[in-house]
Amino acid sequence: MRYPLPLSLLLLLTLLMSTPLLAAKNVDLDYYVKLLPQSDQAEVRLTLSKGEAVRSLDFDLGNKGDYSAFKADGEWRPNAGQTVGSQRGVWRPASGKASLTYRVRISHAHTPASLASSKVVSFDTRMTPAWALMRGEDLVPPARLDQQDGTQLVSRLEFELPSGWVSVETAWPRIGKNRFRIDNISRLFDRPTGWMLAGTLGSRRTRLGETDVTVTAPQGQGMRRMDVLTMLTFVWPQLQAVFPRNPLKLLVVGAADPMWRGATAGNNSIYLNSARPVVSESGTSPLVRELVHVFSRINGNPRSEWIGDGLAEYYAIELMRRAGGMSEERYQTVQANMTKVSRKVTTLRGERISAAAVARAVLLLQELDREIRQQTRNEKSLDNVSQGLMRLDTVSTKEFIQLSESVIGGPSTVLASGLLQ
Repeated sequence: MRYPLPLSLLLLLTLLMSTPLLAAKNVDLDYYVKLLPQSDQAEVRLTLSKGEAVRSLDFDLGNKGDYSAFKADGEWRPNAGQTVGSQRGVWRPASGKASLTYRVRISHAHTPASLASSKVVSFDTRMTPAWALMRGEDLVPPARLDQQDGTQLVSRLEFELPSGWVSVETAWPRIGKNRFRIDNISRLFDRPTGWMLAGTLGSRRTRLGETDVTVTAPQGQGMRRMDVLTMLTFVWPQLQAVFPRNPLKLLVVGAADPMWRGATAGNNSIYLNSARPVVSESGTSPLVRELVHVFSRINGNPRSEWIGDGLAEYYAIELMRRAGGMSEERYQTVQANMTKVSRKVTTLRGERISAAAVARAVLLLQELDREIRQQTRNEKSLDNVSQGLMRLDTVSTKEFIQLSESVIGGPSTVLASGLLQ
């Protein structure tokens, strides 16, 4: 028996047969970075193999004056940004092979010096005569890309190191000694992001699941590389069970004072001050917390930052507990400390979230997990909410409540709290 095709399917087949498929036209975009420790700068060159494929790149240069000495094949036009003191710059490439070259400052203070002293307390990023710890986001600022239809940029990153410097590490796949492939399918404008470290380095490597893991620091900086690898190996199965993501690489970089005494995540990468313990006296792990940030990629909207920061701290405790690395006595001590620290918190909906507010967010999330388990007879948990949030670029408090209540199957008593108003 023969069945007639629906009219809509016939129209689709006719369109496919009569319209030639347009293949994407690959255009090379090469980033070349020359590190200049004598001036605390990097010279960056962007080169397009076919400049005519890109109408313009509109860069956000920030308000700190980090970028200078622009030279362009084609037109370069600096503009004022939308906020006071901010700067932008528009590059309209020439036809054929076209380059844009500029310089960028590497070192950035974490704590501003007091008016009475010129001494910098600590650094977010730093360049010394022997090494440089930096972010890819600083090397190439964000930009709005306007390109010809059908254009696919193919991006690579290459470093030129100063004399005596041995190697460079990034979170991107290596395709040569100091060359890396930049491929971010979620972005139209592929640019290098994440933590990067260059110099004379000491590194330890392993493979966890489908991810190549590197822990690296400048030699002589006291980085406990094997401790870091051991902790990652210990929590990895629990991490993967909640956040089933498999990046090709994970890079953990570190350095000693005067680098900032903290830990923070970047694109498939983590910075950890080498003086910080892998597990703190409170029983929590800043390394695991930032690992959760890398894998979950859960980001709250403005006034909803409590979601991403709260979940990261929640799982820093919970994953350690599930892996058997936290006793019940230690867990109760952590609970008591968070309750004490957060007793004066009345709202989680601030522009910036404090350590006390993060602690209160963790307590709220623990209550929510218990509510979900009770209402679903242990068939679901906060893990199901977190896995749903992974699919969103950003999340608002309203969306968080809606998703949680869809998992519960009804209204949440916990999330009716005045903390979220």
